Amino acid sequence: MFSIYPVGHGGSDGLHAYVHSLDYAVTDTKMFLEKVLADNPGLPCFCFGHSTGGAIVLKAVLDPKVKDMVSGIILTSPAVGVQPSHPIFVVLAPVVSFLLPRYQVSVTNKKALPVSRDPEALVAKYSDPLVYTGALRVRTGHEILRITSYLQRNMNRLRVPLFVLHGMDDTVTDPRASQKLYEEAASTDKSIKLFEGLLHDLLFEPEREAIMGDIIQWLNCRV
Repeated sequence: MFSIYPVGHGGSDGLHAYVHSLDYAVTDTKMFLEKVLADNPGLPCFCFGHSTGGAIVLKAVLDPKVKDMVSGIILTSPAVGVQPSHPIFVVLAPVVSFLLPRYQVSVTNKKALPVSRDPEALVAKYSDPLVYTGALRVRTGHEILRITSYLQRNMNRLRVPLFVLHGMDDTVTDPRASQKLYEEAASTDKSIKLFEGLLHDLLFEPEREAIMGDIIQWLNCRV
């Protein structure tokens, strides 16, 4: 199993938190998947994606060639639906992202965003220099809206085994969109777990051990 990290994220190349096109990350995912399978012939391959990484995984496996490569996908709090900070952003984002793609919009400081109920886990996360805590870059925000729009229109094309997990109190990505994904996906093997009271970063929540156990159990039943 491998995880997806888009360009500009963590220790990857590029300006931190700037994504010119998430399609680049989708292409990179496909190329990396081919390498993983070539290096590990005969082994089942599962993809894990969190938040925007989940959206990237989803768009990648909508490609029929990629669908046949993977044995299943696990998504936590996938960016299938997001709520812009203000409706005007949807109108202005395409224009501003073209003219000033690297411009930063001071919406909400990530440190103030409720993504976990575990204070110690949050300190550990935001103490990591690879975790971006600055303002959203316009092009990146536009790309997230663009990929979520695409996924909303193509959920019924999904045919790989699917396990989606989402906290019902997530204010970053929409748990209702995950429920819609589960309902509309054409996958014959699909599961969903929605957690009352939990926030965006499920693997940083106090219940993370139980959540990891759910993921491991799902994988064990398919290998």
